[in-house]
Amino acid sequence: MDRRKFFTLTALPVSGLLLSKRLFAQQQREKPPPINLEIVREFVRVAHSDLARVKELLTAHPLLLNSAWDWGGGDFETALGAAGHMGLKETANYLLDNGARADIFVLTMLGKTEIVKAILKDFPALLNSAGPHGLTLFHHAEKGGKEAEELLAFFKSKGLTDKFRKLF
Repeated sequence: MDRRKFFTLTALPVSGLLLSKRLFAQQQREKPPPINLEIVREFVRVAHSDLARVKELLTAHPLLLNSAWDWGGGDFETALGAAGHMGLKETANYLLDNGARADIFVLTMLGKTEIVKAILKDFPALLNSAGPHGLTLFHHAEKGGKEAEELLAFFKSKGLTDKFRKLF
C-alpha cells in the first residue's frame, strides 16, 4: 500500500472524528443563567398595557423576548400572548418585528385571515384550543376589531361563541 492510500484510509476518518468532537463541544457550551423570574413576570405583566416599558425591558434584557410566565395550572403567557388577548396591535407588532414567536392567537387578533385559516385547515383541533388565561380564538378575533372581522365571522360559522375555555 502506498503512502497516499494509507493516509486516505487512516487520516481522514481521524480528522472527521476530531471535527465531530469540536462540533459537539461547541454545542455543549454553557448557556447563560436563567432570567430572573421577577423580570420575566414584569415583562409579561407590562405587555398587557405599557409598550414603553416593554421596550425598556427588552432593550435591557433581549433574552426576554420569548420568555413565558407561569400564572399557575399550566397557564403560561408570553408578552406577545398578553398583547394578543388585550388587542394591543402596536405592542404585538413591535414584539413580532423583534423576532417573537407568533402563534395562532395573536395572528387572529392581528387579522391574519389567510394564515389562520391555513393553520386551521391542517390542524382543525386548534379551533377549540385555549390561549393564555383560557381565552379562545373567538376572544382574540373580537379584540382584533375591524382587521379580524372576517375571522370572527368564520369562527361564528363554525359554531364558536365562547370567549373563555376552562384550563383545568
